[in-house]
Amino acid sequence: MTAPDQTPEAKGQVADAVRGNWVDRLAPAATRPYLRLSRADRPIGTWLLLLPCWWGLTLAILHDGQARLFDLWIFAGCALGAFLMRGAGCTWNDITDREFDAAVARTRSRPIPSGQVTAKQAAGWMIAQALIAFCILLTFNTAAIVLGIIALAPVAVYPFAKRFTWWPQVFLGLAFNWGALLAWTAHTGSLGWPAVILYVAGIAWTLFYDTIYAHQDTEDDALIGVKSTARLFGNDSPGWLTGFMYGTTALMVIAVLAATRAAGADIAPTLVALGGPLAMLLHMRWQLARFAPDDMGGLLRLFRSNRDAGLLPVLFFACAALV
Repeated sequence: MTAPDQTPEAKGQVADAVRGNWVDRLAPAATRPYLRLSRADRPIGTWLLLLPCWWGLTLAILHDGQARLFDLWIFAGCALGAFLMRGAGCTWNDITDREFDAAVARTRSRPIPSGQVTAKQAAGWMIAQALIAFCILLTFNTAAIVLGIIALAPVAVYPFAKRFTWWPQVFLGLAFNWGALLAWTAHTGSLGWPAVILYVAGIAWTLFYDTIYAHQDTEDDALIGVKSTARLFGNDSPGWLTGFMYGTTALMVIAVLAATRAAGADIAPTLVALGGPLAMLLHMRWQLARFAPDDMGGLLRLFRSNRDAGLLPVLFFACAALV
């Protein structure tokens, strides 16, 4: 039997982190609580924040019909910014939710409720991450900078959403898919309708994957009075997930058509780009076929698999731009 002080949580590891992750193995001990606040031991959130950025960038390149050298920096800058802003956002979430987290089995091992850091220390870490991300944002054009600043509003509101609405996943979607607007604008210099439609597609996708994720906590959430779409839908979740799946696909198809046909693109790039939402649909159908609300490990695996689902449109959009 494992001794109490030898459990992963007793060593400071977070309960739902991937075992053997780089933070727990390689990071200096003093930095681990802060990296855990940033979810550096759980990279899926960074991917889910980053992928809409890459959707927006690759679709904008397809719309313009040309890539520029600065697009490489937009590509890399979005990756760095996603890591930092996801870290800042998660730190803010942990500060505001510290009492709730202490009452939920899956989250009581997080750095603040487990006593690894204080709320004040966490606030300092949040500000540091946000400032570095802001420096990256300043390298983009003015319109993108303005959009980046506006993005702070949904990030700030999201942790409180589960207190007043059954649809907190909508607020998460508003925050996590903002990069589709920002990256499109960073490339083109102005916001366009294809990016807006792509943004709404991303929100539908977030409702899909985060409802799956939220099913892990339905019992604890009911006890402490936290709302979620998983609790709202209950046994009807498969039907709702199906609607979000097809909504994501339809909206992304419209975004592709708006970007390519308005630009007068040839039919071949359009057809290749349309492969993105269709491939994503197949992946989401695969997830839905394996959705079991009582299988905690399976729910987490399905949630994490959305990195691959979200990468598919990036690959198809990038290939279409080369056609």
